[in-house]
Amino acid sequence: MAMTDLLKAEDIKTALDACAAAEFNPKRFFEMVGMKAMSAENVKKVFKALDVDESGFIEEEELMYVLKGFSKDGRDLTDAETKAFLNAADKDGDGKIGIDEFEALVHE
Repeated sequence: MAMTDLLKAEDIKTALDACAAAEFNPKRFFEMVGMKAMSAENVKKVFKALDVDESGFIEEEELMYVLKGFSKDGRDLTDAETKAFLNAADKDGDGKIGIDEFEALVHE
């Protein structure tokens, strides 16, 4: 499933442009891209699209490339941004983001 099946292409571009000029903030990005207003079910569909290896988790390696999951034009996250994103979402401390943790972060 393509991200544009779930989100508006212009919202994705606007959010990615904002991230290119400033440090990545996952909560701000999710709000800009329209995910905060989505149902939990649709947020979980976005999660599944970002879970490249289909493990049921977004691990640190996948997290670095999360913006490319929204658009091939997305930039890689820095190591610091990746760690901050992981720390913000990983509530159980297992070093990866589960689907429910992702959905909770989006709707915080």
